[in-house]
Amino acid sequence: MSRPSILATHPLFPEARTILDAHCDVEYWSRPERPSRAEFLKQVAAKDGLVCLLTEKIDKEMLATAPKLRIAANVAVGFDNISVPDCTARKVAVTNTPGVLDETTADFAWTLLMCVARRVGEGEALARSGEWAGWNLDQLCGGDVWGKTLGVIGFGRIGRAVARRSTGFKMKVIYTDAVRAAEEAEREVGAKFVDMDTLLREADFVSVHVPLMAETRHLISADRLKKMKRTAYLVNTARGPVVDNEALYQALKAGTIAGAALDVHEHEPTVHAGLITLKNVVLEPHLASASIETRTRMAVMAAENLTAFFAGKRPPNILNPEVLG
Repeated sequence: MSRPSILATHPLFPEARTILDAHCDVEYWSRPERPSRAEFLKQVAAKDGLVCLLTEKIDKEMLATAPKLRIAANVAVGFDNISVPDCTARKVAVTNTPGVLDETTADFAWTLLMCVARRVGEGEALARSGEWAGWNLDQLCGGDVWGKTLGVIGFGRIGRAVARRSTGFKMKVIYTDAVRAAEEAEREVGAKFVDMDTLLREADFVSVHVPLMAETRHLISADRLKKMKRTAYLVNTARGPVVDNEALYQALKAGTIAGAALDVHEHEPTVHAGLITLKNVVLEPHLASASIETRTRMAVMAAENLTAFFAGKRPPNILNPEVLG
């Protein structure tokens, strides 16, 4: 029996390669730049399986060029780069990597929260500039974190992990979600369920943790930014289009809110030109899950999903199990 032919759009980590290479014939993308759309379509055309990143769009066009494709294993928990309905129609399995990045992403959300509140980026730039004249009473004064109110939009695994970390800062936690969490989950961090308007009005820090869907695109809009405190900070480690980046730029420039920290951007890899000019925003290049341990676990999980499928087993993290029959 021939081994399945696989395209991996990244070299991956050794632990994941070991799993794939033991069961499949794998072609790894090894150039430092991401594959262009044309190159991607060319490389995947004759493959049975795909291990891909968020940068690859799996849609009708791509599926039409890859008639042999049977599974797309996404190395991410989010899968807005993949049209699951189109894959299901073509009987292509889709998998993701949930759970393994929750705590690392929560760590980074707090990194951003602390950085924007305490103006860490501005301070580092000053220290490196050679122009620091020495300590001064009102130099780069930011906002306290301890004792403040944390508002979590999206109280899933990552949102709850972010909330747990607030207990050491004696923060009040409020959250909103499409579905209220179980009482036990609320009690763990002393979280209170509120509607969106109440959260925006009361929170000193608003941390966003929702998936990108039609109903969450521009969830943080100009109108909602106006409902926040002028002293409040926005943190986004979810998906870029959840926040209207132009509206955020205008709000930050006008002082509608005190600051923002973004790990994700509306038109990645392009960062909003106006936001780049502002000092009251921290900008990062999609790093929330970027620890060696976590990214390795994500790649291994994707490899295990794919190899389980070709072994005739149910992939642990399949998003469209109906294709299995």
